[in-house]
Amino acid sequence: MAKKWNLLVDVERCTNCRVCFIAVKDEHNGNDFPGYAAPQPPQGHKWLDIQRKERGSYPIVEARFYPVMCNHCDDAPCMKAARDGAVKKRDDGIVIIDPVKARGQKQIVDACPYGAVSWNEALQLPQIWIFDAHLLDSGWTKTRAEQCCPTDVYRTIKVEDAEMQRIKAAEGLEVLQPELGTKPRVYYKNLHLITKCFVGGTLVKRVGGVEECAGDVEVVLKQGGREVGRANTDTYGEFKIDKLEPDSGGYTLEAAGPSGRCSLDFELGGESRYLGVLALAGDPYGR
Repeated sequence: MAKKWNLLVDVERCTNCRVCFIAVKDEHNGNDFPGYAAPQPPQGHKWLDIQRKERGSYPIVEARFYPVMCNHCDDAPCMKAARDGAVKKRDDGIVIIDPVKARGQKQIVDACPYGAVSWNEALQLPQIWIFDAHLLDSGWTKTRAEQCCPTDVYRTIKVEDAEMQRIKAAEGLEVLQPELGTKPRVYYKNLHLITKCFVGGTLVKRVGGVEECAGDVEVVLKQGGREVGRANTDTYGEFKIDKLEPDSGGYTLEAAGPSGRCSLDFELGGESRYLGVLALAGDPYGR
């Protein structure tokens, strides 16, 4: 089988430096690549964008960033919406919107469920990030995004589909909105930092009548009597358990250590939760 291009994106490594965004701008702003892409407008277009996701509430809050771009889907909705072969899927997996045939076809923009197709008003042309196809065709082995990224967010790989599926399973990779069934070729690592929820809290204990942080206490999260996660509190008594499905209902939190025990029943809605300050009680050492 033929080898095809895929892009791997590690969300955990992205710091929102936006060097990749600038690299795409630098490559396409004012530059015409016949057969691949017409020039990108100076303003407005974000062929490779960095989006932000905040989770949690004070005092346990985190902001994460994730790059988004054309997914170069194997079952691309833009291809179905295009007329006269204006969008084509290359044998190596890359999707190209023909910069001549696609003129005037704004329905291509509307067809993309990821919002990854931009409309060039001056040229009356839909445009996308072309996976740096013009560079890969000239012998490059990495996209500009990978080459310029200081934190190694990206990996550009060309492998057979069976090998890509093996890598996906081995590294726990996911795609955006898998329910759409578009079969993207952009895969994400640590996507739970964007799509899943966490619960966190702070454990305290009483020592000699003084309330102190309860560090290194084991915390177990259960649902329906089954363990779904565990963590140990840090020096400040804080803990976080991640990878929980949004709106997943009722949970029981149990904590136990030398300074005592505590438990809490709670409901998890659509957002991550800080469960507050939880006091350990029933010190087995009687302090």
